[in-house]
Amino acid sequence: MLMILLTWLVTVLGLGLATLLLPGIQAKNTVSFLAAATVLGLMNATLRPVLWLLTAPLAMVTFGIFILVINALIIKMSAALVPGYEVKSFGTAFLAAIIMLLTTAVSMVLIALMSGADISIQTFQYSQSL
Repeated sequence: MLMILLTWLVTVLGLGLATLLLPGIQAKNTVSFLAAATVLGLMNATLRPVLWLLTAPLAMVTFGIFILVINALIIKMSAALVPGYEVKSFGTAFLAAIIMLLTTAVSMVLIALMSGADISIQTFQYSQSL
């Protein structure tokens, strides 16, 4: 239950940043914003895995960039379902997907650090003997 709440809060944070930073995204009030975050979270839990599975070859060919396209489509669809929340164009939804990706990555690292997980970055050296 805690992970579901944390995931929703990260979604709210990412969507909130995208709404604040991008002029093409507008929420009429807090209720419509929270409804959009909830619908987006539900669509991410149900629809996104199916779309990722169906488009896996295309995602591999594009080195994962197509995943952002899928996320942008889901953002656009969730905005269409929630009255009072508007995403004007696909380009705006794509930028929102990038903002949400970065927010999720930073949030997950911070959550792991706060929970006591050990995160290490390993470096590899390339040496060529002559």
